Amino acid sequence: MNIEFSKLGIVLNFDMIGTLAIGLLSLYLGYYIKGKAKFLDKFGIPAAVIGGIVFALVHLVMRVGNIGAVEFNTTLLNPFMIVFFATIGLGSSVEGLKKGGKLLFFFWLLASFMTIMQTTIGVSIAKATGINPLFGVLAGSVSMTGGHGTAGAFGQTVEALGVSSGLSVALASATFGLVSGGLIGAPLGFRLIKKYGLKPEELINREEIAIEENSNKRISAESILKHVAVLGVIMTLGITLSTFVSKKYGIALPPYVGAMFVAIIYNNLNERLNVIEMDRNLIEIIGEVSLNVFLSMALISLKLWELASLAVPIFLILIGQVTFMWLYTRYIVFRVMGKNYDAAVMVSGMCGFGLGATTNAMINMGEVSNKYGYTANPYLIVPLTGAFLIDMVQIPVIVTAINLFS
Repeated sequence: MNIEFSKLGIVLNFDMIGTLAIGLLSLYLGYYIKGKAKFLDKFGIPAAVIGGIVFALVHLVMRVGNIGAVEFNTTLLNPFMIVFFATIGLGSSVEGLKKGGKLLFFFWLLASFMTIMQTTIGVSIAKATGINPLFGVLAGSVSMTGGHGTAGAFGQTVEALGVSSGLSVALASATFGLVSGGLIGAPLGFRLIKKYGLKPEELINREEIAIEENSNKRISAESILKHVAVLGVIMTLGITLSTFVSKKYGIALPPYVGAMFVAIIYNNLNERLNVIEMDRNLIEIIGEVSLNVFLSMALISLKLWELASLAVPIFLILIGQVTFMWLYTRYIVFRVMGKNYDAAVMVSGMCGFGLGATTNAMINMGEVSNKYGYTANPYLIVPLTGAFLIDMVQIPVIVTAINLFS
């Protein structure tokens, strides 16, 4: 860490390792705050988001009060981000999709239309309020369906195209969406069940809702190294693919998109050929660690003072997103999915991942199921769509929109 003095006051410059350390400190601050404030846990807000925003607010106060400033070296952001998206790809499975049948297909189509509309709403309101349409893309499907991981990734991509404040807008929008998804999801499910007198047809025990059981194998250094090696190869091939497409066709295809695509192909081939035994539990651990480190470093480096001029337009976009989600799930998704108990539970789930993350979808559905009973279909269909299937439409829509308006 270097200390300098400027017109802003004391300037603290953190190198790559210092930035990682501060990011991890903010993460554990987030865990502490989350443990004390139970409502944060109820809405499923990640500890990395809580701690990172606290650090960003402290930095804002320092600058506004001419106390000083903090500079971070975010070199490690990209590697951790690419690892996270590669683990998402490794979670894909064609065999898992077959279990969902027609209901899964219809839910996926509904979710796909939702992501297209989110981008359309964002861009339309951005243009109407006179701000760069790329902010509308970021406050659309990127941060709503995409959540903090996708928001952080594409926020950086947009900033690399010369649009300042892209990362701040994306992450702030994702946080707004996360809270909103928790606020409207379960209550809407309750409302539908009560209004139509819905009851579950085939109740199951709570323990039966998991699609896949976590591995109970002991995690060894050799196992970790094997998975890191696989991820390293996937990341290299994915980055190469993205670079080739970008140079050959002039399309802005971020490296993490290429890595996720290669991971999807590898995982489904490996499931058939069984060349390398992969531990699903370890993959999830690596992905969660990577996401938390990535988000922690991204959020502590937020420049909140840059959001002042964008506050009203972005707020209007976000209100539009939440209004659309309530109307869409209430009047269309519920009816298409059968207008029954399972449909009501899935509505609460779509509000969760459509405005935040798959974790929020599970929390929302859990709230409804705890009161009225657990059934199998929602816990098969919603996680598969929110964690994997939706990316097949969402990523192309986002990439197309960014290239169209850049």
